[in-house]
Amino acid sequence: MDAAYVKACLNLHAVLPNLEELVAHDPESARLSKNWDIRIQFLARNGPTACVAFDRGRCTVNRGNHAKPNVKLFFTSPDHLNRMMDGKANPIPVKGFTRLGFLSKEFPKLTDRLEAILKAGEEQLRDPDVLALNTRMTLYTAAYAARELLLYDKVGRLIAPSIPDGAISLAILPDGPEVTLSFDHGRIDVLKSGVDAPHALIQLGSMAIAHDFLNSHLDTYAAITDGRVRIRGQIPMIDALGTVLDRVPHYLS
Repeated sequence: MDAAYVKACLNLHAVLPNLEELVAHDPESARLSKNWDIRIQFLARNGPTACVAFDRGRCTVNRGNHAKPNVKLFFTSPDHLNRMMDGKANPIPVKGFTRLGFLSKEFPKLTDRLEAILKAGEEQLRDPDVLALNTRMTLYTAAYAARELLLYDKVGRLIAPSIPDGAISLAILPDGPEVTLSFDHGRIDVLKSGVDAPHALIQLGSMAIAHDFLNSHLDTYAAITDGRVRIRGQIPMIDALGTVLDRVPHYLS
């Protein structure tokens, strides 16, 4: 797949799902969306599709097409979708013209908040709530991005056959969150939870340690030596995951 297609998959299936966490864990976003009842379909010609659904205080983001969306946003290509996500283009509404006011005024407040949390600077990250939500989102983004890269990125597709069936879990101590990548005969699933007896496990000693680890601000070998990061199980699976995640900056800044 070309780079635009892979980036579109990352945008829809790794970045956009963070809206779920935003609504669930950010009080400002919860207040904003508490009365929303709408399903927004994202469609890219020759590209990925996803639906964002709000149901009075709960947000879900799913791959593929929704049976009854209120709004459909069409993109002429994966590149068009990527430019919209970068703030450089607009979607083409093909359904839900009565909701254009919502799309132009209300929904952007939520996506702007998402960007602010994901790109929080040092000053904002001194707030433990912002640090926790930023790190939670980064953890889930990494897991979902790994799936897309293993399926579609040229390097990821070379690595994928070398990863045996099983599960890789990443956990932030002491109370989570935790995420698991499950491999089963070519199928790759992401679970926002741990599993019993994963084949490989990475445990990160605190939210701050996890933030530094996920953003490559940590001397991993030193952290493993002093116990801030604990790894066990099949190390080649962890090494393969790390190589794949090194590809993320190639597509997303």
